[in-house]
Amino acid sequence: VKGQKFKKYPEELKKEAIRLHMEEKWTYRQITEHLEIHDKDRVKKWMRKYKQLGEFGLLDQRGRREEYLDQDRYVAKLKRENDVLKKCLQIWKQGV
Repeated sequence: VKGQKFKKYPEELKKEAIRLHMEEKWTYRQITEHLEIHDKDRVKKWMRKYKQLGEFGLLDQRGRREEYLDQDRYVAKLKRENDVLKKCLQIWKQGV
């Protein structure tokens, strides 16, 4: 929707919402009322992103897509390097 106003919620508020749900077992409704979040599905969306990406998923990604794509590529590269190093270590241990 053109001209739609997005309400930005600070990262700390998102973390508190996640904490209340996971640690205190609050319902989404209790959290939205307590933290005065107007969109009733907002906390559910944060929860889904948090489960997929951890705290990184709670960052506001609007207008920063490229940066995140680069970060995803970098993480994938590090994982590949890590796997190679683990295999090298196994081979090295067998040879010792």
